[in-house]
Amino acid sequence: MTNEQIKDLETQLWDAADDLRANSKLTAAEYKDPVLGLILLRFAQNRFEDAKKQIEENLPVNPRTNQKREMTKEDFVGAGAIYLQEKSKYEYLANLPESEDINEAVNEAMRLIEDDYSDLAGILPKNYQELDSELLKGLIRVFNSEAVRTIKGDAFGRIYEYFLMKFSMSGAGAQEGGEFFTPPSLVQLIVNFIEPNHGIVHDPACGSGGMFVQTGHFVENSTNKSVNEAITVYGTELKTNNVKLAKMNLAIHGIEGKIIEDNSFYSNPHKLTGKCDFVMANPPFNVKKVDKNKEFVKNDDRLPFGVPKNDNGNYLWIQYFHSFLNEKGRAGFVMASSATDAGNSEKLIRQKLIETGDVEAIVSISNNFFYTRSLPCHVWFFNKNKKDKDSILMIDARNTYRKVNQTINDFSPEQLEGLTAIIKSYRGENVDFKANDWLKDTFKNSKYEDIEGLCKIATLEEIKENDYSLTPGRYVGFSIVIDEDFDYKGRMSEIHDELAKLNDESIELMSAIQGLKL
Repeated sequence: MTNEQIKDLETQLWDAADDLRANSKLTAAEYKDPVLGLILLRFAQNRFEDAKKQIEENLPVNPRTNQKREMTKEDFVGAGAIYLQEKSKYEYLANLPESEDINEAVNEAMRLIEDDYSDLAGILPKNYQELDSELLKGLIRVFNSEAVRTIKGDAFGRIYEYFLMKFSMSGAGAQEGGEFFTPPSLVQLIVNFIEPNHGIVHDPACGSGGMFVQTGHFVENSTNKSVNEAITVYGTELKTNNVKLAKMNLAIHGIEGKIIEDNSFYSNPHKLTGKCDFVMANPPFNVKKVDKNKEFVKNDDRLPFGVPKNDNGNYLWIQYFHSFLNEKGRAGFVMASSATDAGNSEKLIRQKLIETGDVEAIVSISNNFFYTRSLPCHVWFFNKNKKDKDSILMIDARNTYRKVNQTINDFSPEQLEGLTAIIKSYRGENVDFKANDWLKDTFKNSKYEDIEGLCKIATLEEIKENDYSLTPGRYVGFSIVIDEDFDYKGRMSEIHDELAKLNDESIELMSAIQGLKL
């Protein structure tokens, strides 16, 4: 399947499923988990059938009986597939006689999978009795078309992520959708910049696990190893429902990982301080009411630069991400824009972080990248193996985006490739600044140079002079872009006429109110 065909299929499936919901009494939040559960079941059977063929071919023949042994659950685990009992197979449900209770049958399918896989125990949705049976049958048909039955693993994972994104855009969930889904453009930016292709990958605010999924794609595209050979993933997540989404997401993509439900402010459940090769996160911004009097917080070894005095969790997260890294580790994370200039105790912590030489880059992001909030943000990057400890790469990407629709922006593939080229060049790697039109238009001399309004390599001395601010806009300056095709003089004349007309109308209105004649 081509990318365009997959996109078309994603849209068709969503439209069909959303149309069914629109004709029911369910909210998007009530609908989300059952739908994602069905996608997992459908994908599980697709993967099961592929693995079954592979296992059958490789099973040894018993020389005494001249027959192959029976396949086992362990065979399917080895093939990266979920073993399915007969009543857990999607086609069993799709072909269930009308007289049977479809709602209970789907619940039973989920229970059987959980019985076989302890990591999924209590994770899969089992509330299908809350759906109208005709609605459920309609949903099962949506994911049982020929195109869906024959789709392969990576494409199916994309469908799951697409549905997560669409539910996020509709605000589905106990809280706003942004809590369980980070926009793909920002995840891809982080993955491109830190290149997580080996070792321990940790996300202590993992939501639905999107960072791990994109890391998996990166591993597959950049190494000769399977995902589970190359990396080990660990996630922590506060919200119960998000933990379930993350575990389902990993299962869909065949990624082995340890996801723990816990509060990262008051625990370090994976004990990964100083051990991580890569840290990636989109933590909740500006969290208040963190109890800093708890003994755990006061003695937390992840806070070497001190506990911030103000009621805000941003500089707790920032220190966690830095402390988790090993001596060569890299981190990339999304953070509230206010953090780059925060004062008082937060400024002192930021100064100490800058003085480590481990802050590698800061990228400013424009409004409307998130689906449920329009605030701008920054993406921070740490690198404990950074060659140039005396500078920080500043990128102001607020004018670098593609409009998806009136309320959503993202990065185009060319823009992502271009931004990645900037940091690769900063690291001393050979980069082709003619690789795409965005790069050619931006870097006219076909090499890295500070570009007004976009990027600058700021020295620590400059940063000190700017009171340890990490806001890229302070360093890159700004460029005024003049649209030569726009009739500024004509437009100013129109505005003047409009103002004169409004002024006349205002005088007439005041005269009428006062009962006077001009």
